Amino acid sequence: MKSSIHHGFCTFRTLSAEEALEVRLLLGTTAWPETPSLPVPFSLNYTSDPAHSTFTVLPAQGGGGQWHVGELLEVMIKMYDFQGHPKKSGGDFLLARLHSPEVGAGVAGKVMDHLNGSYSAVFSLLWEGNAQVEVTLVHPSEAITVLRRLNSKEPDRIYFQSLFRSGSVSETTTCNVCWRPTQQPLCNYTDLHTGEPWFCLKPKNLSCDARINHSKGGFKLNLTDTEKNLFQNGVNMKVSIGASGFANVTVLPNIKGQPKINISSAKSGSSGFYYEGEWQTLGGIRVQHFNTSSAISQCLKGKNIHLYGDSTIRQWFEYLTAELPDLRQFDLHSLKQVGPFISLDYENEILVTYRCHGPPIRFVNVPAIELRYIANELDGLIGGSNTIVVLGIWSHFSTFPIEVYIQRLLGIRRAVVRLLDRAPDTLVIIRTANLKALTLFETLTNSDWYSLQRDKVLRAVFKNLNVYFVDAWEMTLAHHLPHSLHPQPPIIKNMINVLLSYICPSKGD
Repeated sequence: MKSSIHHGFCTFRTLSAEEALEVRLLLGTTAWPETPSLPVPFSLNYTSDPAHSTFTVLPAQGGGGQWHVGELLEVMIKMYDFQGHPKKSGGDFLLARLHSPEVGAGVAGKVMDHLNGSYSAVFSLLWEGNAQVEVTLVHPSEAITVLRRLNSKEPDRIYFQSLFRSGSVSETTTCNVCWRPTQQPLCNYTDLHTGEPWFCLKPKNLSCDARINHSKGGFKLNLTDTEKNLFQNGVNMKVSIGASGFANVTVLPNIKGQPKINISSAKSGSSGFYYEGEWQTLGGIRVQHFNTSSAISQCLKGKNIHLYGDSTIRQWFEYLTAELPDLRQFDLHSLKQVGPFISLDYENEILVTYRCHGPPIRFVNVPAIELRYIANELDGLIGGSNTIVVLGIWSHFSTFPIEVYIQRLLGIRRAVVRLLDRAPDTLVIIRTANLKALTLFETLTNSDWYSLQRDKVLRAVFKNLNVYFVDAWEMTLAHHLPHSLHPQPPIIKNMINVLLSYICPSKGD
């Protein structure tokens, strides 16, 4: 049994001095400006209001006041409260996008907080013609204060349950990784290999060994009515900010005689962009378009693709199985949401599997025997040039302190290192977090701000390994389709094109 420590009322594996230092550095990647405390009584009037706030397109930096492909476009954003007074501090969560419906183009902007109520957004200019700036307030800084408090003080607001049964006797108890002090005995399901902690209240009349399944239990909402007002659709949550002046610019071709600017190293830091609805990366691989089932099958011929993670990675399994007529799913009699799943194309020797990650996971009725940790699954793989591992794990960790997520990722990383040590030609691909539609419930359990924090940690943990990323964050931000936890088919198709381009790179990549 691995030893464990308690932080607040969450349990963590005991860390070495080196691991503790890395955790502190990883926490630094999620640094966010200080946000205001909420006075009592609290008034919405003094919080950030997208209707009063504005953005201004700044003059082009080149000569003649014109923009050209390869240059940067910058906008200045000014935040105001509901009374029209300028904000004096930072911490608002803003998104920025430059897009052109006419040519199906879009790119994410990089937002910088000047900590005084003003923000900058910078975009790479990557196509000719019309380009329109779009700025969105996801959450005011005051809402971030609430989201921080919830994960610090209420990490058990989502709770889980397990059914225990022996013969005709059954009992359901509450489970979690974060427990408030209790005198009731607990069943300790800490994983012996990874050290990942998990506990359930011990049933009164049954053994801990009688656990049958795992399910999401419910959600406890601990917000005042005033705090709820900080999370209103159409008022102050995911609301567009208007332009002061024009929001559209015309982008001219690159200036003749001038050396072409290396857009992949532009200050905007974008990983890619859409053009004619197709995702193109800036630097790295050249994304190919696998538009037919035969093209996909040819790429995957002789490959074993193992998908591990949450429902956003299950989407990829479903996409591949639907797109490839010869890739037949074998019925394991698994629940549709839960898995595990397996599909096989016998003739082309293609194997695709999906397995959900271990708890915490907000699925319903996961058999206890199927609660597997990704690190343990990776340790069971031989690996090799015909093996592709795809990881996507983020959404179900949103309600917990970020340290819970860091602990999980570090365990997975150790398993990835072991896999690549014994089979260096194994291909490991990581799907990042993505934006989603927000309601009050979705925000308090899975806000884009929570996802952004975990996305930063995910990238930092795997930064120096021989792994590859599919940037789902930018691919959902830059696209014109509405944000969704499960992105719509055109976005999934582009993600699969990136995945397949890693598996079957074009000559020269």
